[in-house]
Amino acid sequence: MNYRNHITIEPNKRGGKPCVRGLRITVYEVLEYLASEMTEAEILGDFPDLTREDLKACIAYAADRDCRFMTAPLFA
Repeated sequence: MNYRNHITIEPNKRGGKPCVRGLRITVYEVLEYLASEMTEAEILGDFPDLTREDLKACIAYAADRDCRFMTAPLFA
């Protein structure tokens, strides 16, 4: 999935956090809903502007960001 068609970052919207299609719904919020065991249907019911593809894009964005995150090695 190419999340770049769904995730936008605008400096003056939600403090520059990644949002879904320019809406005021952040990727972080969507991931929190999914982590709290809300179903896809519940999320889409609560946020009619979101689509199933938007939810997938949030997961893809988080996965891509995690792959790019570098950690410093720990020395004993």
